[in-house]
Amino acid sequence: MIQAADSPNRSTVGSGIRFLTELIGWTATGWALYRVNWAVALLALAVLIGLPAIFGTPGDRPFDPPVAIPGAAMIVLAFLEIAAAAVAPWFAWPTWAAIVSTALAATAIWLEQPRWRWLLRH
Repeated sequence: MIQAADSPNRSTVGSGIRFLTELIGWTATGWALYRVNWAVALLALAVLIGLPAIFGTPGDRPFDPPVAIPGAAMIVLAFLEIAAAAVAPWFAWPTWAAIVSTALAATAIWLEQPRWRWLLRH
């Protein structure tokens, strides 16, 4: 059985940056898509927040996910969150905030590499 302690998902810096990136992605995506249609914004938020809450790779978090998926699928979900944080601010916020958000998303990708390598093996 895979133990959560085996996952490199325990890094304080990496986990913190990833969480901040997710918050930016959720906020900016909702903000940007609300201008298009409030229902589309809610649907996007349901996907960005709901999918990672339901699906996960066993051993990646301290608790077992409701629905287990392979590590490669978890990487796709993580990348979706990071992409939202990199793209949506350009449509929702001032340029300076979009630049900061994109830089943070790039940092998150760099810090996620050990976790993603671990996920590919599980």
